[in-house]
Amino acid sequence: QVQLVESGGGLVQPGGSLRLSCAATGSIFNIYAMSWYRQAPGKERELVAEIISGGSINYADSVKGRFTVSREYAKNTVSLQMNSLKPEDTAVYYCNAYLSERPGSSESEYWGQGTQVTVSS
Repeated sequence: QVQLVESGGGLVQPGGSLRLSCAATGSIFNIYAMSWYRQAPGKERELVAEIISGGSINYADSVKGRFTVSREYAKNTVSLQMNSLKPEDTAVYYCNAYLSERPGSSESEYWGQGTQVTVSS
């Protein structure tokens, strides 16, 4: 059974940094894309950053220049380095992956359990 396990959330002051990590475990044949989403209280879940096999990377406009997404393909992990954090970055951050479990199977979408990031003085 595939699981996405996140780590690295916490409380940080404005201007500070945090690094989130997510590991995909279980029966995995190929991961097509890994992403980070976030959901603030009272708001819809939004895409923060995604990295697609082949190297394509996309960021939300609100985090460009401050956040960096990266993958370790051999370890099935994705990380999000968050710098110059602002109070408006406060949210639950979710790891997301599109992957196939076996050769020839179609890809499915998986979500992590979420990790809280709070930016406050």
